[in-house]
Amino acid sequence: MSAPLLRRLPTTLVNRIAAGEVVERPASAVKELVENAIDAGAHRIAVTLKEGGRTFISVVDDGIGMNAEDLQLAVERHCTSKLPDDELTDIRTLGFRGEALPSIASVSRFTITSRPSGAESAWSLGIDGGLKGEPRPAAHPSGTRVEVRDLFFATPARLKFLKEPRTESGHVADAMRRLAMAHPAIAFRLESEERALIDLPAANPSLLQGDAARLERLSAIMGREFADNALAIDANREGFRLTGFAGLPTLNRPTGQHQYLFVNGRPVRDKLLAGAVRGAYQDFLARDRHPMVALFLEAPPEMVDVNVHPAKTEVRFRDAGIVRGLIVGALRTALAAAGHRASTTVSDAALGAFRPHTGYSTALPMGGGGNGFAVPRGLAEAAAQFMAPFDAPSARVEMPAGEIAEGNFPLGVARAQLHETYIVAQTDQGVVIVDQHAAHERLVHERLKNQLEAEGVKRQALLLPEVVELGEDGARRLAARAAELAEMGLVLEPFGLGAVVVRETPAVLGEVDLQGLVRDLADELAEMGDHLSLKEKVEQVCGTLACHTSVRAGRRLTVEEMNALLRQMEATPHSGQCNHGRPTYVELKLADIEWLFGRR
Repeated sequence: MSAPLLRRLPTTLVNRIAAGEVVERPASAVKELVENAIDAGAHRIAVTLKEGGRTFISVVDDGIGMNAEDLQLAVERHCTSKLPDDELTDIRTLGFRGEALPSIASVSRFTITSRPSGAESAWSLGIDGGLKGEPRPAAHPSGTRVEVRDLFFATPARLKFLKEPRTESGHVADAMRRLAMAHPAIAFRLESEERALIDLPAANPSLLQGDAARLERLSAIMGREFADNALAIDANREGFRLTGFAGLPTLNRPTGQHQYLFVNGRPVRDKLLAGAVRGAYQDFLARDRHPMVALFLEAPPEMVDVNVHPAKTEVRFRDAGIVRGLIVGALRTALAAAGHRASTTVSDAALGAFRPHTGYSTALPMGGGGNGFAVPRGLAEAAAQFMAPFDAPSARVEMPAGEIAEGNFPLGVARAQLHETYIVAQTDQGVVIVDQHAAHERLVHERLKNQLEAEGVKRQALLLPEVVELGEDGARRLAARAAELAEMGLVLEPFGLGAVVVRETPAVLGEVDLQGLVRDLADELAEMGDHLSLKEKVEQVCGTLACHTSVRAGRRLTVEEMNALLRQMEATPHSGQCNHGRPTYVELKLADIEWLFGRR
């Protein structure tokens, strides 16, 4: 009789295989342990690493703690206290699968020590590569301490894929920052090789009711410049609520690394949410630039599935369209409300460019304001004679009669045009320098978009309808959204099995690669469930038209034209940046200018 082909794997080996889904690197282990501490009601969480977590991880919290019986169950697979009704449609905690502790313990030398509040003593339990010991009494304050030594010693193959300690520490820090953003009431500390990487105190209880505590925590993590240039978000739709902060378009980065998205307090990396952010900013940023945002979505538990992957970083929504529409609408509303505002980093960069490069850390005393240095009369006269003949041919100064016109103009009144490209305006508080082409480009773009919204997208019929071969799935997806596509000016209908025929296209597109457009549209409908490509095409053409019909650099403007441009900018949303995310103006406060010249 031949031996059986199938056999049951040992429990220890099964746990090590399963651990590969939950514990990918030290950051994964820390994330799971910190989430457990948050679920346990901790007010302070401290993490210590050695060699990036490869040889030692310690997570200490002051949560509710566990007794000896709970400790023994906590390290068994699929044992949890977070599903009291055995219902996966009402998950209100970060952890719920009961996999984290046994997975980590199966690939490391693991010790957990815990003491419930009010208990006489603590209990400790050790596990070596999945082999569990017995609980024993220990000394420990209220709360829980988990120590993980020699991570992946039981799975050497995984150990070989770890990066150098500095890289692994960076991944741990990123995971902790994401959790800290969502929980400002908790203090977080991360130490690596006796050096503090994160030290975030708990927010003042008096600030927890509003957005102040969250913005303070975001400022500590994303930088003060984000807090200074962030727009508050607060919107509701059909039971979903979106809060958080979004940076102005002129505060952007080359990657999407500074986009943080949370669902019910859980940090997630979701294509739908990231795509919605990209869609909301697509009209204000170049394709290779990304905004800074931190968005918190509160969703009814039954409307979101967090049980998609053991790492719990992916989610699925019952109605993804509502969520996407909420994010895009809320962000666009906030950006519109910002009006002509540009980020303060624009003026900071300008000041940095103006700052004299002397080797000194402060401005030199170039003015005569109270420094006790008097310019000799002869030297002053010589300087005046030297400067008299200079009148830059590209600088045309226009001084309107009288002082600044009556009325509170945020962008001031035009005083000069430099190099036939830049408008210099005087405000009550300083000087504004405007790029006339970039500013007018945004104004024309907004006017074109408003016309499209008011009059609808004009369509042009094709002399010869074009057939596009897509495959059965792609053709079916497009046919199902034909009515919505027609609203955007693209009229198509099924044509046999696996093809569509296009009869009309948006007139604003002009000559267009229909085959490529329709195929891209079908692909994105499969991924995003929205007609994003067509909207992008229409708005992209609006931007191109705006660029070619705007006031060009090198054109001389009258004082009236310059002031008219400034007034239009003040009245037009998004006028602080052009269609590519570059600033349209730089504002220099009088105090900053005085500092440059040593008057302050």
